[in-house]
Amino acid sequence: MPNRIRRLAAIDLGTNSFHLVIADVKSNGKFTVLGRDKEVVRLGEGMSDMKHLGEEAIGRAIDTLRRFALIAQTHDAPVRAIATSAVREALNRDEFLQRVRDELGIEIEVVSGYEEARLIYLGVMQALPVYPKSTLLVDIGGGSTEFLVGEKGSVHYANSLKLGAVRLSRRYFSGKTIKNKDIASCRAHLIGALDPVARATRDRPIDIVAGSSGTILNIAGMILAARGEPVSNDEGNTTIERADLHEMVETILSHKTVGHRRNIPGLDPARADIIVAGALILEQVFEQLQIPRMVTSAYALREGILLDTVQKQAGEERSVDHLTDIRKASIYHLAESCHYEARHAATVRRTVLSLYDQLHALHGLAHSDREYLEAAAILHDIGYHISHSQHHKHSYYLIRHSELMGFTDREIEIVANLARYHRKSHPKSKHEGFPRLSDEDQLRVRKLAALLRVADGLDRRHRDIFASIHCRVEKKTVHVDLGLKHDADSSIELWGADRRSALFEEVYRRRLALHVDSDT
Repeated sequence: MPNRIRRLAAIDLGTNSFHLVIADVKSNGKFTVLGRDKEVVRLGEGMSDMKHLGEEAIGRAIDTLRRFALIAQTHDAPVRAIATSAVREALNRDEFLQRVRDELGIEIEVVSGYEEARLIYLGVMQALPVYPKSTLLVDIGGGSTEFLVGEKGSVHYANSLKLGAVRLSRRYFSGKTIKNKDIASCRAHLIGALDPVARATRDRPIDIVAGSSGTILNIAGMILAARGEPVSNDEGNTTIERADLHEMVETILSHKTVGHRRNIPGLDPARADIIVAGALILEQVFEQLQIPRMVTSAYALREGILLDTVQKQAGEERSVDHLTDIRKASIYHLAESCHYEARHAATVRRTVLSLYDQLHALHGLAHSDREYLEAAAILHDIGYHISHSQHHKHSYYLIRHSELMGFTDREIEIVANLARYHRKSHPKSKHEGFPRLSDEDQLRVRKLAALLRVADGLDRRHRDIFASIHCRVEKKTVHVDLGLKHDADSSIELWGADRRSALFEEVYRRRLALHVDSDT
């Protein structure tokens, strides 16, 4: 494949700051940055335990996004925007997303903490020589801290904890002066919260620890300033030693007010009110995970968005350069954890993708929709893991509440709905989940679920009896010619597909006719 160059704009909607990066990205993942911008938005400000986006914060967010969109437009760069902790947890996030969509025409993707960690890892791999090494990644944000252990692009462990500099500042340090009892309470909270990550990483061989995002980079700059070394805007590829961090934390804690902290050399004045909580998070990450030193990365989520976008736009199953197909791996991991019937899933997958490919002129969907359908075909029956009765609803629940790496929140909702509608009733607005989809995605689910229902019916007895499928589209009828693998009774399969064909005929406005070639 030629090494094409795409111009892209990535926006990271963080709890504390929004970041924009515009770059020319090659298909091998290498990119040239054309411009950057940053705005301290404090999207999580005023939220009650990160549950509600305030009107003032939303106003600041929209103003910033409008400015970012104009910058991207001047570069003729399509925008991909990813939202993290503050939007992820907000009960009114749908209203915020819709307002941005209506006013700016920007479709914001909300990702899980696990997916956020993966995207950050993609970014860090472009900034530090960590690819061949077992790497522990730590990223301290405003609302959460992400942890990941990866090697050669593969993710071995990921976790996201609700430990962020803005979140803990509001909880423990909202007064004008920091108090020793609040410092002690914050440390105790951190020790308990970090225990699952400490236990999960304790016995893993780690070659290098990488740290990213504003809190860690700013502390690195403060350490350099304390040594009398020059400080730049972002302190990437700087090593933070445990002893140096301990001294800096003590320095920060000795400055009891925001005004006093602004005088600390190297401190970004905009972080003076949240640096105490951020420093304590980093301190306890070092202590509880027994980290001797950490190398900082100037690249993080936004650079990972660029690389992930290229990978998705490539429209190929193989990875981009050295990156693994994390989406497919996460789907099979969930399927295996639910003890799925691999042979039946493989048969339905093969059948439904054949229908999808042959009927492309009829449904007119994109390559990404084919991936959603493939994922749903593999996962459609995992609800059996809970019980046979209503297993399609259980499948929806398991998929919806899983952490599928490589998929955004919207994409997980689409896959979950497809699995939900592989049998029983057709999609309805009164059903859980379906109303949360946009009108466009609701039609997408109806089109894809119609194909999945037929494919599942064609393997009613889980015997994989058909060797070939050929579709012929006529004005009023879609003919499906089925070739048998051997001399077998196909009546049950034909009955199963026929009783699931109503949604197909409703969506595509054509009768479905199934024919079996008995001479095959």
